[in-house]
Amino acid sequence: MPLSQRIEALLFAEGGPLSKKKLMNQLGCTAEELANGLSELSKRYEGGGLALIVSDSEASLAVAQAALETVRTVHERELGNQIGDAGLEVIAILLYRGPSTRARIDYIRGVNTTSTIRNLLARGLIERAGNPDDGREYLYRPTTELLAHLGVREARELPEYDKIASELASFERSQAAQEPFADHDRTSD
Repeated sequence: MPLSQRIEALLFAEGGPLSKKKLMNQLGCTAEELANGLSELSKRYEGGGLALIVSDSEASLAVAQAALETVRTVHERELGNQIGDAGLEVIAILLYRGPSTRARIDYIRGVNTTSTIRNLLARGLIERAGNPDDGREYLYRPTTELLAHLGVREARELPEYDKIASELASFERSQAAQEPFADHDRTSD
């Protein structure tokens, strides 16, 4: 697979900027090879909906200038809608359970939460960070802005925190016990 495609895959998977140093380490290439791969990728995006943003130290995928208005209109329409029950459920899981992977949130809710998480991220209610236990996935957690909006300094100050957190943990344990062959993410904390 060409280096430009491998760069593209890593930038897409990261969902944000990656340092050139990290890209070179991950791809096992030189600075010159990386520069050539980035140049090739940038040319491929010309006239499309995506653009490659490259600074002295990092690279990232972004919406192309020509497509920016379309994306802005869609985001404004989505943000104009209510969070809905699904959004409230995801927020409750993150507040009362703590940082969780999307797979864990999906498991607790019993449905796919990709669009709900994207909506909450866009609204600044939750944030994502790398998972120190598994570099292939992210952990989602409430933002300080959400906590401030709720009038608390930390989730433990929420109403009936201990009771609800305990019931959620008990639910997860009972589900794990019913699925003896469940994958590792579903059975561990």
